[in-house]
Amino acid sequence: MVDWNSPTELAKDALVFEKFMHALVGIYLWEWFTSLPFDWAFISGKKPFRWPMIFYFGGRYSLICALIAILIALDNTEPINCQALYIFAQLMGNMSIGLASVNLSVRVMAIYSMNLYVVIPLVLLILGHWSLLLQGVNIKAAFVPGSGCAITQSNNTILSAIFIYTMCFDLVVTSLTIYKLVFNSRTQSSLVKRIWRDGLVYFIIALSVNILATVFILLQLNAVMSVMLDVPSAVASTIVACRAVRRLVDFTSGPEVYSNSASKGQSSAMAFGTGARSGVPPAVSVANKSRAGGVRIEMETFTEADPDYLASGSKADYDLESHPSYGHAA
Repeated sequence: MVDWNSPTELAKDALVFEKFMHALVGIYLWEWFTSLPFDWAFISGKKPFRWPMIFYFGGRYSLICALIAILIALDNTEPINCQALYIFAQLMGNMSIGLASVNLSVRVMAIYSMNLYVVIPLVLLILGHWSLLLQGVNIKAAFVPGSGCAITQSNNTILSAIFIYTMCFDLVVTSLTIYKLVFNSRTQSSLVKRIWRDGLVYFIIALSVNILATVFILLQLNAVMSVMLDVPSAVASTIVACRAVRRLVDFTSGPEVYSNSASKGQSSAMAFGTGARSGVPPAVSVANKSRAGGVRIEMETFTEADPDYLASGSKADYDLESHPSYGHAA
């Protein structure tokens, strides 16, 4: 029987944790570097910045801050404030977990045309999620001469609650996506299929890593093993969430979706893509109006045309309910 709290076992687990963290940092930095052109397109102004991209950039770069703080804590051998460093690392890591779920939630709000019956419950779920994430920033760490910072205590109750809540939250969001895009959609375009597929992949990966992290927490082997899979969970969730956002933005490359209210005379505009580029004729232009509470959709695509459109040989009947939207109020 292994004595998980013996000094020998704790030293062994700390060494495994250190090497594991370095491997995760390498994986995430590779992911960040290979997708950097996408970020630069927004930073340089080549693509217009829409408000939902705040969550994309927030989750992506908060995790980088967390990983840098962890590397400093693990590799530094000089006396430093380990407690403050690990609190910062956990705060940034928890932010990345929360923003990964927000990225998926915003897509669901969009495909439901910002329906308040969907938006309000999701916002309440997000607030509950963040209340747990902020309470989870209470790890204890101390400096060990000759080896650096070491985790001495963690709140397993809050940590397990965070991951269980995250799994339930992601299940709700994924279920709403399935209902709208699979069972309640009049079209099955390539865009709809991509949103559905990416959302399902995100859920499966996030669920798997969150279950593993929860199991390690509930086992309560020791302080190091309890947080061993926290960082992998944050890394995996952030990578798949950011990839889902990038794939959708690159796929649409310019849809502008407008939802008009006939009764109130108000309108809102949501957009995923880059909009029209001066001097370049659009490859596809789609306009459609529907029943009361009518919908007009204009699409300008320069990189990839929808195969459904090409197969039909005529203008496709795009429905607002089948299209996500990242954008701004008109």
